[in-house]
Amino acid sequence: MKREWPIWEVFIRSKNGLEHRHVGSIHATDGTMALENARDVYTRRLEGVSIWVVPSKEIIASNPENSGELFEPAADKAYRHPTFYTMPEGVKHI
Repeated sequence: MKREWPIWEVFIRSKNGLEHRHVGSIHATDGTMALENARDVYTRRLEGVSIWVVPSKEIIASNPENSGELFEPAADKAYRHPTFYTMPEGVKHI
């Protein structure tokens, strides 16, 4: 019986960025192999400074069909929006 290697999701932080971005998926037997494969596949032009690999099976995602019940409670929290606050006079560059 032929078994496939697990799938890993790859996130790269570029030299110009502060956050990691999802760039794709790879197959690997473990985390070390996943990092090496991700480096070989996704950073060939020396564009990355950091790599994260996460087993796909460990990612838990919300269902778009349930977005209302998940995100609507935030709509009643006006204090989270900058328009809720008034700016004091004389304050600049905020």
